[in-house]
Amino acid sequence: MHELSVAVEICRMAEERLGPRRATRLRTVVLEVGDQAGIEPDNLAFCLASLLAQPPFGAARPVIVRRPGDVLRLDYMEVEDDGPDH
Repeated sequence: MHELSVAVEICRMAEERLGPRRATRLRTVVLEVGDQAGIEPDNLAFCLASLLAQPPFGAARPVIVRRPGDVLRLDYMEVEDDGPDH
């Protein structure tokens, strides 16, 4: 089940983006997954949802967009900034 290792790596990238101060909160993680990428999208979504429900993510939700071909790409991460301008 390599979907779990892919989900762990995505969470590592998200945690890196959030930074040590956690001034932002992760809301959504959007991935593009190709039909021939060798990834089972439902399994990946389950793994991501389980990992993103834990700290430091605070219930961010995964969104998987199906594409033709062998693409596997972290498209974007939506964050909420807790700064004074927000």
